[in-house]
Amino acid sequence: MKRILSYNVNGIRSALNKGLISFLAEVDPDIICFQEIKAQPGQMQETDFENLGYFGYVASAVKPGYSGVAIFTKQKPDRVVYGMGNSKYDVEGRVIRADFGDISVINAYFPSGTTGGVRQEFKMDFLTDFHSYLNELRQTRSKLIISGDYNICRLWIDIHNPEKQQGTSGFLPEEREWFSRFVDDGYVDSFREINSEPHQYSWWSYRAGARKNNKGWRIDYHMVTSELKDKIMNASIIPSAVHSDHCPVMVDIDF
Repeated sequence: MKRILSYNVNGIRSALNKGLISFLAEVDPDIICFQEIKAQPGQMQETDFENLGYFGYVASAVKPGYSGVAIFTKQKPDRVVYGMGNSKYDVEGRVIRADFGDISVINAYFPSGTTGGVRQEFKMDFLTDFHSYLNELRQTRSKLIISGDYNICRLWIDIHNPEKQQGTSGFLPEEREWFSRFVDDGYVDSFREINSEPHQYSWWSYRAGARKNNKGWRIDYHMVTSELKDKIMNASIIPSAVHSDHCPVMVDIDF
Protein backbone atom coordinates (compact mmCIF):
# COMPACT_ATOMS: atom_id res chain seq x y z
CA MET A 1 0.00 0.00 0.00
CA LYS A 2 1.10 3.56 -0.72
CA ARG A 3 -0.26 6.57 1.15
CA ILE A 4 -0.35 9.66 -1.07
CA LEU A 5 -0.89 13.11 0.40
CA SER A 6 -1.78 16.14 -1.74
CA TYR A 7 -1.52 19.63 -0.27
CA ASN A 8 -1.78 23.12 -1.73
CA VAL A 9 0.52 24.82 0.77
CA ASN A 10 -0.01 28.39 -0.51
CA GLY A 11 3.72 29.05 -0.21
CA ILE A 12 5.84 26.20 1.11
CA ARG A 13 8.18 28.49 3.07
CA SER A 14 5.21 29.87 4.98
CA ALA A 15 3.86 26.35 5.61
CA LEU A 16 7.27 25.17 6.84
CA ASN A 17 7.28 28.03 9.36
CA LYS A 18 3.90 26.74 10.62
CA GLY A 19 5.15 23.24 11.47
CA LEU A 20 4.69 21.39 8.17
CA ILE A 21 7.63 19.03 8.76
CA SER A 22 6.39 17.77 12.14
CA PHE A 23 2.93 17.22 10.60
CA LEU A 24 4.45 15.12 7.81
CA ALA A 25 6.52 13.13 10.30
CA GLU A 26 3.30 12.29 12.14
CA VAL A 27 1.16 11.37 9.09
CA ASP A 28 4.09 9.65 7.32
CA PRO A 29 2.87 9.60 3.69
CA ASP A 30 4.85 7.59 1.14
CA ILE A 31 4.36 10.21 -1.58
CA ILE A 32 3.65 13.93 -1.11
CA CYS A 33 2.29 16.18 -3.86
CA PHE A 34 2.60 19.89 -3.06
CA GLN A 35 1.00 22.64 -5.12
CA GLU A 36 1.53 26.40 -5.09
CA ILE A 37 4.96 26.07 -3.53
CA LYS A 38 5.93 29.61 -4.65
CA ALA A 39 9.60 28.64 -4.41
CA GLN A 40 12.58 27.45 -6.43
CA PRO A 41 14.69 24.35 -5.70
CA GLY A 42 17.01 25.10 -2.80
CA GLN A 43 14.49 27.39 -1.06
CA MET A 44 12.43 24.66 0.60
CA GLN A 45 14.41 23.31 3.56
CA GLU A 46 15.14 20.23 1.45
CA THR A 47 17.40 18.79 4.15
CA ASP A 48 14.40 18.48 6.48
CA PHE A 49 12.61 16.37 3.86
CA GLU A 50 15.74 14.28 3.29
CA ASN A 51 15.94 13.64 7.04
CA LEU A 52 12.41 12.18 6.85
CA GLY A 53 13.57 9.87 4.06
CA TYR A 54 12.20 11.71 1.01
CA PHE A 55 13.62 12.29 -2.44
CA GLY A 56 12.40 15.63 -3.83
CA TYR A 57 11.51 16.73 -7.37
CA VAL A 58 10.39 20.27 -8.16
CA ALA A 59 8.75 21.97 -11.15
CA SER A 60 8.86 25.67 -10.31
CA ALA A 61 7.30 28.53 -12.22
CA VAL A 62 9.67 30.75 -14.18
CA LYS A 63 8.16 33.74 -12.35
CA PRO A 64 9.61 33.81 -8.79
CA GLY A 65 7.22 33.38 -5.87
CA TYR A 66 4.43 32.01 -8.05
CA SER A 67 2.67 28.66 -8.57
CA GLY A 68 4.95 25.59 -8.76
CA VAL A 69 4.56 21.91 -7.85
CA ALA A 70 6.76 19.37 -6.09
CA ILE A 71 6.76 15.64 -5.40
CA PHE A 72 8.51 14.18 -2.36
CA THR A 73 8.66 10.41 -2.25
CA LYS A 74 10.25 7.73 -0.08
CA GLN A 75 10.60 5.35 -3.03
CA LYS A 76 12.84 6.68 -5.76
CA PRO A 77 10.78 6.92 -8.98
CA ASP A 78 11.83 5.09 -12.13
CA ARG A 79 11.32 8.32 -14.03
CA VAL A 80 10.34 11.92 -13.36
CA VAL A 81 8.82 14.11 -16.09
CA TYR A 82 8.65 17.87 -15.56
CA GLY A 83 5.69 19.58 -17.19
CA MET A 84 3.14 18.26 -19.69
CA GLY A 85 5.10 19.20 -22.82
CA ASN A 86 3.19 22.45 -23.37
CA SER A 87 5.20 25.59 -22.62
CA LYS A 88 2.01 27.67 -22.23
CA TYR A 89 1.45 25.90 -18.89
CA ASP A 90 4.89 24.52 -18.11
CA VAL A 91 6.39 28.00 -17.56
CA GLU A 92 3.93 28.29 -14.65
CA GLY A 93 5.09 25.04 -13.01
CA ARG A 94 1.72 23.28 -13.05
CA VAL A 95 2.47 19.58 -13.69
CA ILE A 96 5.05 17.02 -12.58
CA ARG A 97 4.90 13.24 -13.02
CA ALA A 98 6.67 10.39 -11.25
CA ASP A 99 6.58 6.79 -12.54
CA PHE A 100 6.69 3.82 -10.17
CA GLY A 101 6.60 0.58 -12.12
CA ASP A 102 3.40 0.64 -14.18
CA ILE A 103 1.79 3.38 -12.05
CA SER A 104 2.26 7.11 -12.64
CA VAL A 105 1.56 9.75 -10.01
CA ILE A 106 0.81 13.13 -11.59
CA ASN A 107 0.80 16.23 -9.42
CA ALA A 108 -1.19 19.07 -10.98
CA TYR A 109 -2.02 22.61 -9.98
CA PHE A 110 -4.96 23.75 -12.11
CA PRO A 111 -5.13 27.48 -12.86
CA SER A 112 -7.53 29.66 -10.93
CA GLY A 113 -9.99 31.78 -12.87
CA THR A 114 -10.99 34.00 -9.97
CA THR A 115 -9.61 37.16 -11.59
CA GLY A 116 -11.95 36.47 -14.52
CA GLY A 117 -11.49 37.28 -18.21
CA VAL A 118 -8.13 36.18 -19.56
CA ARG A 119 -7.33 33.82 -16.65
CA GLN A 120 -10.72 32.09 -16.82
CA GLU A 121 -10.08 31.47 -20.53
CA PHE A 122 -6.60 30.20 -19.67
CA LYS A 123 -8.17 27.85 -17.11
CA MET A 124 -10.70 26.49 -19.63
CA ASP A 125 -7.88 25.94 -22.16
CA PHE A 126 -5.88 24.10 -19.50
CA LEU A 127 -8.83 21.80 -18.72
CA THR A 128 -9.10 20.78 -22.38
CA ASP A 129 -5.36 20.41 -22.93
CA PHE A 130 -4.69 18.57 -19.66
CA HIS A 131 -7.50 16.09 -20.38
CA SER A 132 -5.96 15.45 -23.84
CA TYR A 133 -2.51 15.06 -22.31
CA LEU A 134 -3.82 12.45 -19.85
CA ASN A 135 -5.74 10.54 -22.52
CA GLU A 136 -2.63 10.37 -24.67
CA LEU A 137 -0.53 9.22 -21.72
CA ARG A 138 -3.11 6.51 -20.98
CA GLN A 139 -2.34 4.88 -24.33
CA THR A 140 0.99 3.73 -22.89
CA ARG A 141 0.47 4.16 -19.11
CA SER A 142 -3.09 3.29 -18.14
CA LYS A 143 -2.66 3.37 -14.34
CA LEU A 144 -2.66 7.04 -13.41
CA ILE A 145 -3.15 8.82 -10.09
CA ILE A 146 -3.81 12.52 -10.75
CA SER A 147 -3.41 14.38 -7.49
CA GLY A 148 -3.67 18.07 -6.85
CA ASP A 149 -5.62 21.29 -6.63
CA TYR A 150 -8.20 21.23 -9.42
CA ASN A 151 -9.72 24.59 -8.44
CA ILE A 152 -13.19 23.17 -9.22
CA CYS A 153 -15.94 21.79 -6.99
CA ARG A 154 -17.25 18.74 -8.81
CA LEU A 155 -20.62 18.20 -7.11
CA TRP A 156 -23.24 20.30 -5.36
CA ILE A 157 -22.30 18.64 -2.06
CA ASP A 158 -18.69 19.78 -2.58
CA ILE A 159 -19.40 23.46 -1.88
CA HIS A 160 -21.28 25.39 0.78
CA ASN A 161 -24.35 27.28 -0.50
CA PRO A 162 -24.19 25.89 -4.07
CA GLU A 163 -27.30 27.79 -5.23
CA LYS A 164 -25.53 31.12 -4.76
CA GLN A 165 -22.12 30.04 -6.10
CA GLN A 166 -23.01 29.10 -9.68
CA GLY A 167 -21.62 32.33 -11.07
CA THR A 168 -18.31 31.93 -9.22
CA SER A 169 -15.15 30.62 -10.87
CA GLY A 170 -14.56 27.13 -9.48
CA PHE A 171 -18.27 26.30 -9.63
CA LEU A 172 -19.24 27.60 -13.07
CA PRO A 173 -21.54 25.31 -15.10
CA GLU A 174 -18.90 24.92 -17.83
CA GLU A 175 -16.26 23.86 -15.26
CA ARG A 176 -18.57 21.28 -13.73
CA GLU A 177 -19.50 20.06 -17.20
CA TRP A 178 -15.81 19.52 -17.92
CA PHE A 179 -15.46 17.56 -14.66
CA SER A 180 -18.49 15.47 -15.53
CA ARG A 181 -17.00 14.58 -18.95
CA PHE A 182 -13.67 13.82 -17.26
CA VAL A 183 -15.35 11.34 -14.88
CA ASP A 184 -17.36 9.81 -17.74
CA ASP A 185 -14.07 9.27 -19.54
CA GLY A 186 -12.87 6.84 -16.86
CA TYR A 187 -11.36 9.04 -14.14
CA VAL A 188 -12.53 8.17 -10.63
CA ASP A 189 -12.91 10.56 -7.67
CA SER A 190 -11.20 8.45 -4.98
CA PHE A 191 -12.65 10.39 -2.04
CA ARG A 192 -16.23 10.00 -3.24
CA GLU A 193 -15.68 6.26 -3.65
CA ILE A 194 -15.18 6.16 0.13
CA ASN A 195 -17.19 9.07 1.51
CA SER A 196 -20.54 10.38 0.21
CA GLU A 197 -21.18 12.84 3.05
CA PRO A 198 -21.68 16.58 2.39
CA HIS A 199 -19.68 19.38 4.08
CA GLN A 200 -16.32 17.72 3.31
CA TYR A 201 -14.10 20.59 2.24
CA SER A 202 -10.42 21.17 1.47
CA TRP A 203 -10.30 24.97 1.04
CA TRP A 204 -11.77 27.90 2.93
CA SER A 205 -11.58 31.62 2.26
CA TYR A 206 -9.56 33.59 4.81
CA ARG A 207 -12.54 35.97 5.05
CA ALA A 208 -15.41 36.09 7.54
CA GLY A 209 -14.56 33.03 9.65
CA ALA A 210 -15.20 30.68 6.73
CA ARG A 211 -13.01 27.90 8.09
CA LYS A 212 -14.31 28.13 11.64
CA ASN A 213 -17.87 27.86 10.28
CA ASN A 214 -16.86 25.22 7.71
CA LYS A 215 -18.08 27.28 4.76
CA GLY A 216 -15.68 25.68 2.33
CA TRP A 217 -15.04 24.12 -1.05
CA ARG A 218 -13.71 20.68 -1.97
CA ILE A 219 -11.29 21.48 -4.79
CA ASP A 220 -8.37 19.11 -4.00
CA TYR A 221 -8.52 15.57 -5.39
CA HIS A 222 -6.84 12.28 -6.03
CA MET A 223 -8.47 11.18 -9.28
CA VAL A 224 -7.44 7.73 -10.53
CA THR A 225 -7.99 5.99 -13.83
CA SER A 226 -10.65 3.29 -13.78
CA GLU A 227 -7.93 0.61 -13.88
CA LEU A 228 -7.06 1.59 -10.29
CA LYS A 229 -10.60 1.99 -8.94
CA ASP A 230 -10.53 -1.35 -7.13
CA LYS A 231 -7.15 -0.48 -5.59
CA ILE A 232 -8.52 2.47 -3.56
CA MET A 233 -8.28 1.36 0.06
CA ASN A 234 -9.08 4.59 1.88
CA ALA A 235 -9.40 8.32 1.26
CA SER A 236 -9.61 11.20 3.69
CA ILE A 237 -9.43 14.96 4.17
CA ILE A 238 -7.46 16.43 7.10
CA PRO A 239 -9.04 19.79 8.04
CA SER A 240 -7.13 19.89 11.34
CA ALA A 241 -3.94 20.72 9.38
CA VAL A 242 -3.74 24.51 9.24
CA HIS A 243 -0.53 25.40 7.37
CA SER A 244 -2.49 26.94 4.48
CA ASP A 245 -5.96 28.06 3.35
CA HIS A 246 -6.23 24.51 1.95
CA CYS A 247 -5.89 21.32 3.95
CA PRO A 248 -4.28 18.02 2.86
CA VAL A 249 -6.22 15.26 1.13
CA MET A 250 -5.02 11.69 1.35
CA VAL A 251 -5.55 8.41 -0.49
CA ASP A 252 -4.30 4.91 0.30
CA ILE A 253 -3.75 2.85 -2.86
CA ASP A 254 -2.80 -0.78 -3.18
CA PHE A 255 0.28 -0.44 -5.40
